[in-house]
Parts: sequence; C-alpha cells; structure tokens
Amino acid sequence: MSRDRPALGRPLVVVCVPGNRRLALFTEAARAAGLPDPVPLPWRDLADPAAGPVTLPEGALVRVDSAGEDAPTARLLRGWRHDPDLHRVEGGADQHRGFVRALGRLSRAVAATPGAHLLQDVDDLADLCDKRRCHARLDSAGVPVAPALPGPVTGYDSLRATMAGLGWRRVFVKPAHGSSASGVVALATAPGGRIRAVTSAHLVRDGGSVELYNSLRPFTYTNEADVAAIVDALAPDGLHVERWVPKAGFQGRVIDLRVLVVAGRATHAVVRSSHSPMTNLHLGNARGDLAALRESMGPRTWRAATATAEAAAGVFPRTLHTGVDLLVRPGWRGFTVCEVNAFGDLLPGVLHEGRSTQAEQLHALATGRFPLTAPHPTPAHALSGERP
Repeated sequence: MSRDRPALGRPLVVVCVPGNRRLALFTEAARAAGLPDPVPLPWRDLADPAAGPVTLPEGALVRVDSAGEDAPTARLLRGWRHDPDLHRVEGGADQHRGFVRALGRLSRAVAATPGAHLLQDVDDLADLCDKRRCHARLDSAGVPVAPALPGPVTGYDSLRATMAGLGWRRVFVKPAHGSSASGVVALATAPGGRIRAVTSAHLVRDGGSVELYNSLRPFTYTNEADVAAIVDALAPDGLHVERWVPKAGFQGRVIDLRVLVVAGRATHAVVRSSHSPMTNLHLGNARGDLAALRESMGPRTWRAATATAEAAAGVFPRTLHTGVDLLVRPGWRGFTVCEVNAFGDLLPGVLHEGRSTQAEQLHALATGRFPLTAPHPTPAHALSGERP
C-alpha cells in the first residue's frame, strides 16, 4: 500500500481506551500500510470534566473507537463517584449522556484545529448508540426494520398492555443504550399465562432489591415474576421493543449476518449461528460457514443482502464505517436490519481482498472512497449532552 501514503499524509488520531485490542489492531493496520502509529486520545481525557483542553495535531484525521471495557472511563462518562461494575446491565442512560457530552467536546476540539476532520459524524455516533433513534432514522429512510412498539415502555405492565393491544405475542426487549446483547430479552408469551424469556441478563435478588448482571451464556426464565423484575429493572434506562421476526435456519442453527460497510461498500461479513434467539458470538455462539451460505443463497440473493446492509449504512453517510446486523428470513425471502453498530468492525481474522477491517478503512481513505469534506457544524445537543 505504499502508493497510498500521499493520500494519508495526515496524522491519525484514535479516540480509544489505551491498551485495548481495538487500538492494537488499528495500529497494526497503519504500520502495514507504511503509516506512522496513530496517536491515542484516551476517552478519559474527553469524559473527565476536570481535564484540560483537548489538543489535536494540525490536519488530524480523528477516528472514534469504543469506550467500552474500561471501568474508569465508564465512571467518568456516567458521572459516578465510584467505579461501576462493568458486569452490571444497568447504567446505560447515564453512560450515553456522558458519551454525547464527550463527543461534543471532541467536536469542538476538531473545529478549533486547522484541517482536522472527524471520520465519524458525532450526531451519527450519538444516534447509533441509541436504539430508538437509530431505528427511527432507518425506518424513515425506508430501510427494512422490525416493527417497534410506539411510545415509551415504562415497565413490564405497560409492555404487556401494549403488546396485547397490538396482538403481539413475541418481542425483543432491548435497552436503548446497550451493546453486545447486554440486557436484551427475547420474550415469548402464549395463552394460559405461559411465558418464556431468554436473556443474557442474570437476575440477582438481594433482599428487596433486584440487580442484573451480564452473562456469557443466556438464561431462560419462565416465571412471570422474574421476567417482570428484569423488565422493570431495565425500564428506567429506556427500552426499545421490536416485534420478533423469525430468523432463517442453516446447518441446524438459526443465523444472522454481521456485515461491515466501509465508505458505502459492504466488505467483510460474518455468519453468526446459534441454538438460542441471540446470535452474538461472545455468548458462546459460533461463526457459520459464509461460503456455504452464499452458495445456498445464490448470487442474486447475496447481492440483495449486501445492498440492504449498504442502504442501512447509507442513512449515516458521514460516518466511515458501520457494522450492520442483518436478519435473514426463512427461505432467504428477505432481510431485516436488526442493529447498526457504530463500533462493529471488531472482526479479527476476517479479510476482504486481503485486508482486515481496519486496513479496509485506511484503504477507503487512501483511495478517496470516503471524501474528506469540510467539517460541518456541531449539533447543539452534542454540545449539551442532551438528546432532542
């Protein structure tokens, strides 16, 4: 990629958790391209209200990566005095407010630095990390998404009442600001009061209180009191509820796809296969056989799948890359976008034309597929930390 050096002759800055494998993978890609190591900008420097001014190199290209997996960063984003337990499900709303405030601080620093440019739009990032707003933007753009419950869900009773009013028996209950299936509940109801909820949340009762902990294996709850306790514990942080859309089966498991879209083009893809309703790979699920799936689908259907992912990413055109979770309907009869992930490029070992996900982003910059236009105004809500 030596021919790409002139187009990337600008400093690379990565907003990150120093020492995280995400930074290591991006640094490895930069070195392989013959570029200087990216300059880390710790999330803590953006999240700490007592931190000094944020300074950037002139002409910097600023890439924002995940703020996850770091308790001190989470504490600063949430405004809590003690280090949060990263295994707890609760606290997403506080963290999102801090995340938006930090993005506003970053945006102001970019605007104050000659020639600097953000590789992800701060408004896009804020919405991508809010399932309600992300779903609304996709739906307004005509991207196929699952129907969502209208209005706020304040707890289990309001959830069941709204489901009954619509005649829905199966839904996915999602914390508005969660990631990696944290707190997601696949809820199925049946006549006679039968209920079944599959979730990564482990319910712990401590005296009269309820606590939810993330687990690496899904739990199944069939006691309505337990299900109600879980939903009621999630509700204060905000909920997004979608109608359950059936997933296709392939090689004895249900599947969906994670498709990375870089600069408008679907590049890397992973089949996520599971025996449970949730296919996230960290929950003990497996990568499926992508080549066999593409052969089974046929070229025309595969093109429809990637076109759907590209349409979803196109709703966020000023953001270099997104990871689109694509639900495949039984019989390959269509596709539904489940999620669009701001930081969905962590796919180690998956290559496209010999490039990793991180190298693909650098390639898109070097070849002009992602044009660097003039910085745009910072949204008022990003400056204040509030969402309209």
